[in-house]
Parts: sequence; structure tokens; C-alpha cells
Amino acid sequence: MPSRRNSIELSAEETRSYLDSRKTLIIVSNGKDGYPHTMPMWFAVNDDGTIDCTTFGKSQKVLNYQRDPKATLLVESGTEYTQLKGVMIYAHTDIIADTTQVTDVLVKINSRGQTLSTAAAQQLRGAVSKTAAKRVVLRFLPMKYVSWDHAKLGGVY
Repeated sequence: MPSRRNSIELSAEETRSYLDSRKTLIIVSNGKDGYPHTMPMWFAVNDDGTIDCTTFGKSQKVLNYQRDPKATLLVESGTEYTQLKGVMIYAHTDIIADTTQVTDVLVKINSRGQTLSTAAAQQLRGAVSKTAAKRVVLRFLPMKYVSWDHAKLGGVY
């Protein structure tokens, strides 16, 4: 009999599809006092599987990741046990301060799920570039995935 854990795990394709369908990622850094520092962030998944967020360069999470680049990321959904679905990712964090890359990521995050005309993309780029100099990219390099989809149990627990 297969393990229940294996029966609810998402495949690589299901994991990518689920991440692409969600807008908010919970990121966890190791805080200066030893407590986890947990924050919701909008995100985008890159073709190579890395995950990008942006934040202000002087934020607490940036300071935390400078001290310790280990991160835990969580995307989850479901309001009933039978609907619980999620992906937890253990990752290493790179901090990128390049203004052009920050602007690119802001455009990518803010246009997820949309097809923008060239004019609309340029307009969005102009709007987000106003804060890009104060921001950094948090690029998460996944090391391990843990996933679950209780709907795969078919109501049998």
C-alpha cells in the first residue's frame, strides 16, 4: 500500500502549475532574535525555477537574508481539510540590487496572468521604475520541495 504522504504529493508539473496560479507567497527568514520573520509577498517564478520577489533594500527581511540566506517559502490554499493544498520550499536567497533587474521583476510580478501591449508594458515599466532604486530582488533558489493536495485522497482519510 502506498504511503498517504506519497499519494498527496504534487508532481513537478503540478507544483509549477500551482505556483503559477497563486499570487501571494509567504516568505520566512531567520530573525535577529532567533524568531522566524514571516511576510506575505507577491512573486513570480522564472523559467529556471527560481522565485523572485522585490522589497525595499532596508527592510528587515533583507537584513535577515544578508545574515542568513536560508529561506522557507509557502504557498497554500483551502478552507476545508479535503481542499488543503500547498507547496513549501526550502531555498537559498540571493539579494540583487541592480535597478534594471528590480524593474524587470516588478513588471513581471505586476503583470502576471496578463498579456500587455507594448505601450501598456512601457507604461507599467515607467510606473514601477520610480521605486526601483530603493528596492532589491529577493531571488530564491529552491533546494527542496514539500507538497500536498488533500483532494487526491478522494474523501478517504
